[in-house]
Amino acid sequence: MENKQSKEKEIGDKIKALRMKQGLTQDALARKCDIPYTTLTKIESNVITKPSIQTVTKIAEGLGISIDDLIK
Repeated sequence: MENKQSKEKEIGDKIKALRMKQGLTQDALARKCDIPYTTLTKIESNVITKPSIQTVTKIAEGLGISIDDLIK
């Protein structure tokens, strides 16, 4: 499993990169996605490595991308 993680970016890293690319703060994205700010910070810092599908869906919508693009 560790080998897979070293090849692929964690979902939190992807979310952070996409958020920064769009010039959004963590707070702004959390509000846009209607998820708690603390949840977003934990996902981005990879404390939560397997967020629920509902949370992933909200984040993808907030970033204006498909779930597939987020989890690839």
